[in-house]
Amino acid sequence: EVQLVESGGGLVQPGGSLRLSCAASGFGFSSHGMTWVRQAPGKGLEWVSYINSDGNSTYYGDSVKGRFTISRDNAKNTLYLQMNSLKTEDTDMYYCATAGGYVWGQGTQVTVSS
Repeated sequence: EVQLVESGGGLVQPGGSLRLSCAASGFGFSSHGMTWVRQAPGKGLEWVSYINSDGNSTYYGDSVKGRFTISRDNAKNTLYLQMNSLKTEDTDMYYCATAGGYVWGQGTQVTVSS
């Protein structure tokens, strides 16, 4: 079965950190660029970050640049998003997806609140 499964979300105070994981199965993970996107209730999708297939190139949205770090472990078929200096406006459902949008995870909720 082709799937992406996110984990690592939760409740954190402003200024805190979380590390999201996205476990891939059923397809050639190491051949695909991967992205993280997020969505708040009633709002559109916001692209967060991209990493190419071998992990050598990364890109970030302006709202997270300098605070978030995307990485991947192709041996473990896993994508990561290290989120530091979290702000209340980072509260969203976070999804991992293949760069072409062919496969999506179910999402993991991140809530930043004091």
